[in-house]
Amino acid sequence: MKITIFGLSITSSWGNGHATTFRALCSALRNRGHEIVFFERNVEWYENNRDLPEPSYCTVKLYRDWQQVLPTMREQLRNSDVAVVGSYFPDGVLALDEVLGSNVPVKAFYDIDTPITLSSLQQHGRADYLQKRHLPELDIYFSFTGGPMLAQLQTEFHVSLALPLYCSVDPERHQPLPPSADFACDLSYMGTYAPDRQPKIDQFLCDPARSLPERNFLVAGPQYPGTIHWPANVSRIMHLEPKYHAALYCSSRMTLNVTRRDMVMAGYSPSVRLFEAAACGATIVSDNWPGLETFFTPGAEILLPASGDDVVRYISGFDDAELKAIGAAARERILAAHTNELRAREFERAVEIVNGRQAEPAILTCK
Repeated sequence: MKITIFGLSITSSWGNGHATTFRALCSALRNRGHEIVFFERNVEWYENNRDLPEPSYCTVKLYRDWQQVLPTMREQLRNSDVAVVGSYFPDGVLALDEVLGSNVPVKAFYDIDTPITLSSLQQHGRADYLQKRHLPELDIYFSFTGGPMLAQLQTEFHVSLALPLYCSVDPERHQPLPPSADFACDLSYMGTYAPDRQPKIDQFLCDPARSLPERNFLVAGPQYPGTIHWPANVSRIMHLEPKYHAALYCSSRMTLNVTRRDMVMAGYSPSVRLFEAAACGATIVSDNWPGLETFFTPGAEILLPASGDDVVRYISGFDDAELKAIGAAARERILAAHTNELRAREFERAVEIVNGRQAEPAILTCK
């Protein structure tokens, strides 16, 4: 198939998790013989922090002005088998109007931010990148969030087919590595600053750091305000390129996962960082949310603290062999269910469902 994607970014992972998600999915789709064209608006903050300017597995079309790129975009759509518009694509409404008005056989939306999107639709009838009127016209609504929200999309918003397409991991890029002294610590956290996440970072990382001044902690990620007072034993990395993510996970005795509030409320919303850390065999300490147990078995494949005291107990009371056994179990779970190869197959099956559904009336007419 030829697949045209309109996404927030694939060339820069700076301050967003979309890039790593698109990279994993697109590389697997290309390995399975598909051609991918990716449209991305060339914005300053990504241009200045571009860590993958020319992916080998897709053709990237960078542009600054939608009107100028329209002829190129329409030419690509004319011979595409599938078109996908992603959440937070800056020209999402315009792109959806073009896609839904085209002759592309399968038209999809990929929502990496489903709870945020649905909240905006319920309150305002639109999001910045999607309008309520678009939903019934889509062939597939791919969602990062599973569970009850899929049924809500179909009943309340009249989406014809809502399917989970969770984030995934490339096991060749995320695998156990020898620990690096550059990232050695007892507990690490990697993620862009978000106000709704910071209280849990304080509870599950900063408070334990204050209780264990002889231990080492690390926080990697951009946009944290200068008003945050980190404990003295918390090291900071402003931005860590994806090529170093595995090294960080493999050098931490444990790594912390914290989920955005909207995702916690919706449940069934694993983050790409969660899967990447597990693929590296990291021992994950995570906040809890509905549906988490469908991805990892608590206690055996992931640790779910109720308080900072639990984290202190993990650091002080678990030996390295116990922690490694938990990380190894999590890695086994991910390789069985959440690789980018498996996700690409799920994408293909969804397209087959739509193509089969479209063909059915013609077969009945022939009869």
